[in-house]
Amino acid sequence: MIRILLADDDPLVRATLRALLNAEPGCAVVGETANGHQTVAAARSLRPDLVLMDVRMPGHDGLHATREITSWEPPRPRVLILTTFDLDDVVDNAIAAGADGFLLKRATPDELTAAVRTVASGHALLAPQITRRLLRSLAARPRPPALPSPLTPRESAILRSLAAGLSNAEIAAAHHLSPETVKSHIKSILAKLDVRDRTQAAIWAHRTGFTEAP
Repeated sequence: MIRILLADDDPLVRATLRALLNAEPGCAVVGETANGHQTVAAARSLRPDLVLMDVRMPGHDGLHATREITSWEPPRPRVLILTTFDLDDVVDNAIAAGADGFLLKRATPDELTAAVRTVASGHALLAPQITRRLLRSLAARPRPPALPSPLTPRESAILRSLAAGLSNAEIAAAHHLSPETVKSHIKSILAKLDVRDRTQAAIWAHRTGFTEAP
């Protein structure tokens, strides 16, 4: 059962999300909050598996709450940002705050429930619309310095597949590897890039032009 905390200052939005998620097999809404302070307190007391977090809320906003929750020692609640704002600075700040996923409120019910399951299972997620917008903004930024520990050819190929949005199973099939081997390579890639998760690795690959390399 995925235990979910809803954080949104709009009661109608919370009611809609509650009805949708409680009707989804294996999901249960265990609490609701309307600002960042309430969200941090509820996440600490309820210990949900996932917080579905709005960005703009009164007082401490969703980004402050996300930063606080993601700083906790594991196991901690996963944080999926759900917002109407797809501005570059909002996306960047959410990623910097440690959000595990970012989805727009115009997502379909199926996209939302799939995102909840993906993020709750430990994977990172960026909505396709967000990825396209983010990559356009990143393309104009200065590229970071070269890695102190270069990727191996195999790691480079896997990183390009990861940046293309492939799952571990799809990467394994594409490169004729076992899923366990893929996980091991991705762990090494994250360490070499000094990033926290797959989402940040994919952003690094696009930001540096790595995906364009042969």
